[in-house]
Amino acid sequence: MWISMQNLHSSKGMLLLFTSPIGLGHATRDIAIAEKLKTDITFVSGEGAASLMTRKGYNTLDVYRPEKFVVESGKLQRSFRWLINYYSYYRKCKMIAKELLDKYGGLIVSDEDFASIAVGQEIGRKRILITDVTETNFTSGPLSLIEKNMNRSMQKMMKACNCVIIPEAGDDSGNIRYVGPIVRNIGTSRDALRSQLSFRKSTILLSIGGTDAGRFLIEKAIEAHHRLQGRLDSELVIVSGPSVRLPNSPDYRNVGFVDNMHELVCAADLVISLAGRSTIDESMVYGTPGIFIPIRGHFEQEKGAARVGFKYEDIFRLESLMEEMIGRRNDPVDAGGAERAAKIISTLIE
Repeated sequence: MWISMQNLHSSKGMLLLFTSPIGLGHATRDIAIAEKLKTDITFVSGEGAASLMTRKGYNTLDVYRPEKFVVESGKLQRSFRWLINYYSYYRKCKMIAKELLDKYGGLIVSDEDFASIAVGQEIGRKRILITDVTETNFTSGPLSLIEKNMNRSMQKMMKACNCVIIPEAGDDSGNIRYVGPIVRNIGTSRDALRSQLSFRKSTILLSIGGTDAGRFLIEKAIEAHHRLQGRLDSELVIVSGPSVRLPNSPDYRNVGFVDNMHELVCAADLVISLAGRSTIDESMVYGTPGIFIPIRGHFEQEKGAARVGFKYEDIFRLESLMEEMIGRRNDPVDAGGAERAAKIISTLIE
């Protein structure tokens, strides 16, 4: 395996940041941190996440090809097979990470890319892990024994890191540092954003992240919004991402794949999304009300949805939820997580 290094410039203070390409949430929070770091950064990621970083002007190595979730009618299918395939993907990522780390020294920063953390541990390098997952829970019954072994290995790697950054509130302990939500800063007023984005009516923003796993949510939300016409004077704006193509329709405006999702979240009057960590955090920080529908059987999304009061079954009452929640903005919360994470990273850069 060989990776083109022509865009990787070795210089003092330059940082390799390994970003999980599963979804876009890891990429958006790492961009938020990168905006606070005063150092040259090269991202290592893949697919939609790599495209997002490139569009934001960052040097990016698009080298990872993650395993895809199989989702039918909003429900995760064949989770054990995905877990086994993920382990194969992890081994390929270790080979890629080793090739890069053999050629470039310094601190390793990883956002849930455990392959680079494992390689860094083997070669004795300083390591920072960014994560909000301390164990997985995709399987049950006898098959869960394999997942439990994988979790033990993951937790050993975490304990051996120089620092683990967790993007939520909490009390620091050992090498664990809680920094609060990590989101990108908004550089202008909400009114100015609405004008720039042509948000003239009450705006419902629908987002499904970087894969096609949320196609079911798009279909249900379009149907629910259509039924509300005449009762709710609103526009449905869809961020379909890099993997879903939608036909033109008078029922919605599709903006496709955007690199300023945080600005759309801030400008909207309501967000409907899969229960990804980053979109939930952006909604909370900017004060925009949100409806977050998890993929059923996806433990991480179900946990994320539960902490803001939602579950998979809420997809069947989107119509009433839209009518109830649109425009009910909340007080913004502290958005200093990116700055705090950047300060921690800066202290370990050689």
